[in-house]
Amino acid sequence: MYLKIENFNPVYRPYLNDDHRYQIFFGGSSSGKSSFLAARCALDALRGRSTLVVRKVAKTLRGSCWNEVVKAIRRLDLAARFDVSSSDMIITARRGGAQILFAGLDDVEKVKSLTPAHGALTDVWMEEATECRYSDFKQLDKRLRGLSPHPKRLTMSFNPIYKTHWLYETFFAAWQEADSLFPPPPDYGKTVPGRSLAEGSLSILKTTYRDNRFLSPDDVRALETEKDPYYFDVYTRGAWGETGDVIFRGWAVQKLSPSLYPDKRFGLDFGFARDPTACICCAYSREDRTVRIFSELYLRGETTWSLASRLRPFLKGRPVICDSAEPRSIAELRQLGICARPARKGPDSVLHGIQWLQGCRILVDPSCRHTIHELSQYRWKEDPGHNIRPEPEGDDHLMDALRYALEDEQLARRAELLPKGGSFP
Repeated sequence: MYLKIENFNPVYRPYLNDDHRYQIFFGGSSSGKSSFLAARCALDALRGRSTLVVRKVAKTLRGSCWNEVVKAIRRLDLAARFDVSSSDMIITARRGGAQILFAGLDDVEKVKSLTPAHGALTDVWMEEATECRYSDFKQLDKRLRGLSPHPKRLTMSFNPIYKTHWLYETFFAAWQEADSLFPPPPDYGKTVPGRSLAEGSLSILKTTYRDNRFLSPDDVRALETEKDPYYFDVYTRGAWGETGDVIFRGWAVQKLSPSLYPDKRFGLDFGFARDPTACICCAYSREDRTVRIFSELYLRGETTWSLASRLRPFLKGRPVICDSAEPRSIAELRQLGICARPARKGPDSVLHGIQWLQGCRILVDPSCRHTIHELSQYRWKEDPGHNIRPEPEGDDHLMDALRYALEDEQLARRAELLPKGGSFP
């Protein structure tokens, strides 16, 4: 079958035959990802692949995915090869009988009962996957079963919203902020049995309006002149957004090499059951004011003795700065051989620590998933009139530990800024 290459944006062409089990197409608005996936559905049906196309709400399908697939069939001059039933939203390839089915996830029973007329369901396309729950993803993954000559694929497309979303936590552990695709070439389209999700069965492509050569100048202008920082990040830049009045912005997830930074710092925030005990390992570079977070402990139900046994291999004999509100716990850790020291808090120490960290570049190793979660949702409180108050809220166990670990640097910086003869409040 001959297809004009001009029908596709170049960035998507390698993915026409991508066989990774899990495929993610995300990024900015007007990047052409939905148009490409709609066209791929049509071409796949001619190859014998049957696809279930889903969105969270069924009534949104006709005006989005359905129209995209129908337009793609016409654009590719393939109308004579399909039977299109608009009433029940089923598209059938005349040769071979493979089908494109459409369903909303708000009708669970319909999704469970949908099956192509011939052969097995080989593909699921979750459009606007950020609208869907993790449980939706798991159920759809289980729908991909049955004998078929084609590898099964679950494709997700969306604009990124925030880093605490299950999509980010599930699939982006190995993702670098500067990346545009994963895995890097030459691994396109390779599914290697026995490798982990991140290593063998996942592909990710990030695109923006710059990858879509079919946009008008007005389309481009509207995206480039967006004034709202959140909408510019998500819909123009295609970056994972930071919703609301989050405290830390501009931090990044990046694979780090702890061995390159021997001067490591450790902080510990005590907890037990509902609130976890959190310990963090980090380093600080004064030259470029960069905080690097290498690893974390996030524990519940630990006695002082069991906590000490977990801390020994983590600290490797180095001191750890602890929450000074727990002098008894600090004393017990010291009796068990841990070099535990109380933090020097003082008035407004939380705000001072936050302000100091806001002036730093923060890099987090992808293994620190609890730290990533806290950085994503740690925000300023709002009063009933939606005015911002200088009081943080949200999970802060590792954020507190981070402040304790870097307390000496914060105090040194404040000392530099004091007028001669001044003192701390």
